[in-house]
Amino acid sequence: MWMMVMFDLPTETSFERKQAAKFRSFLLDYGFGMAQYSVYVRFTGTKENSQKYVRLLKDNNPKTGDVCILFFTDYQFGEIIHLYKNHSEQKLDEKPEQFQLF
Repeated sequence: MWMMVMFDLPTETSFERKQAAKFRSFLLDYGFGMAQYSVYVRFTGTKENSQKYVRLLKDNNPKTGDVCILFFTDYQFGEIIHLYKNHSEQKLDEKPEQFQLF
């Protein structure tokens, strides 16, 4: 299971810019990777595992702007096609390798 967080946060004032930067830092600190400037993704394994991140996102939701959370299966995420400026096409990265703990 993959989570995608999309957001549209205001950046007109200094306070709003700081809040937007703080939210981006929060996402990076919790293992989300930037797909686009306002779109971040994270592999969670299962839908149940993603609920902890949903709670964290709710707790750290900026006071202004909009945040959307989408969920994708491995198959659906693997079917995403990324088109670049130079018209080349590339599939998104495969799910990250799992670490084995002793």
